[in-house]
Amino acid sequence: MLLDLVRCVDEGRWPAERASVKGIAYPEDGQAVATPAAPPIADMDRITPDWGILDWSRYVYTPTGTRVGIPNLARGCPFTCSFCSQWKSWRDYRVRDPRKVVDEIEALVRDHQVGFFILADEEPTIHKKKFVEFCELLVERNLPVLWGINTRVTDILRDEALLPLYRKAGLIHVSLGTEAAAQLKLERFNKETTIAQNKRAIQLLRRHGIVAEAQFIVGLENETAETLEETYRMALDWNPDMANWAMYTPWPFSDLFQELGDKVEVFDFSKYNFVTPIMKPDAMDRATLLDRTMANYRRFYMRKSFLGYPFERDKAKRRYLLGCLKAFLKSGFQRTFYDLGKVGYWGPQTKKSVDFHFDATRTMDAAAARAPHNAMWKTMHRPKAKLPAANVKACGGGTEQLPESVE
Repeated sequence: MLLDLVRCVDEGRWPAERASVKGIAYPEDGQAVATPAAPPIADMDRITPDWGILDWSRYVYTPTGTRVGIPNLARGCPFTCSFCSQWKSWRDYRVRDPRKVVDEIEALVRDHQVGFFILADEEPTIHKKKFVEFCELLVERNLPVLWGINTRVTDILRDEALLPLYRKAGLIHVSLGTEAAAQLKLERFNKETTIAQNKRAIQLLRRHGIVAEAQFIVGLENETAETLEETYRMALDWNPDMANWAMYTPWPFSDLFQELGDKVEVFDFSKYNFVTPIMKPDAMDRATLLDRTMANYRRFYMRKSFLGYPFERDKAKRRYLLGCLKAFLKSGFQRTFYDLGKVGYWGPQTKKSVDFHFDATRTMDAAAARAPHNAMWKTMHRPKAKLPAANVKACGGGTEQLPESVE
C-alpha cells in the first residue's frame, strides 16, 4: 500500500489518480473517502525489517537490563474475538518460516546485543507445528536470549508435555488471556474456558519455570466494587506470578461494542490505551474504578514483593521477577503507570480531583458506529478457521486448533 502511494506521488499521478491506490483514505468535498482495502502480503518471508535504523540505546527492557526487540512469527489471527480488533487489522493469518525468524533473532543478538525479545504475534502458539520448530531451532542455536509471549489458556493445556522444551528455548514469560474471574464474564467474552482451566494453565507454567501472568478485563458497564474485589480474590487463588488488570476498550465495530450501544460515550481514541477507563460503570464513576483497580495492584504486588519473588527457587526466574518488580516500582514512582501522573491520581484521597482529559469534541457518527462489525474486512485470502457461527471464541479460550497444514 505505502509503495503504491509513493509511486503514485512520484509519477505525478497524485491527486488525479489517488482513487486507484488501494488501502488509503483522503478528504474529498468535505467527506472522508476510503479506497478498497489492499490485499495482505501473503508471503511474509519476503519482508525483511531493517533493524539497523533504530537507536538501540532507547530500547532497554527494564526487567533484564538488556536491549529488547519485537520480531514476529506470524501476522493476524484465525479467530474472530468478540472484543479484539487485530484480526480486522491484519484480516488474514500468515505464518513465517521459523528458520528465517530464528535467523533474524540471531542477527538481533549478534549485531544489536538484544538480550530479550517479545513475539509481536497475538498468539504465536496457534500454529503448533511451526511454534515447536521455532523453539527447537532456538535450542539448537543456544542463543543468550530470553523471551515472552501472549497466548491462550487452551494452548498451554494442549502443550503441557512441550513446556520443558519451551523453557529450554528461553521462554520465560507467558501472559495468558484469562480475562475474567467470574464464569459469567467468561461466557460473555465467548471464552469457552473455565475458572479451573485458567488456574491449571497457570500452575503448569509455574511448575516449568515460566512466569505466568494472568490478565483481567475490568471496567465494563456492570463493573462494581464487589466484582473488582472478586478478581483480586481469584488472583490470590490462582496464584499467578504476575497479574494485569486492563480497562475494557470498546473498539468500534466489535460485537461487544454493538452490544453496549449508547453506553459508549467517549470517542477520544487517543485514550483507547487499555489503562484509561473509557466506559463508565453503572455503579461507580471512572475515578473510583481507577482507584479500586490500583488497590488490586497495590495489594497483589505487595504480597509478591515480600512473600513471593524473593523465595522463588528457580534462579533465572527469580532474577526476572525481581526485575519486573523493579520496572513496576520505577513506573509507579515516575507516575507513568496507568498514566497516574497525567490524570492526577495519588491515592483514594484524590479521587475527586482525577481528570482523564477526554476530548469531548471527538464524536462518532451513529450510523458508522453501529455498522456491521465486519463490513470493512472482506478481502481474505481464505476463510478463517471454522468456528460455530453463534459462538465466537476469544483469545484465551476455544477448543479449536489451527490445522498444521495451514502455512
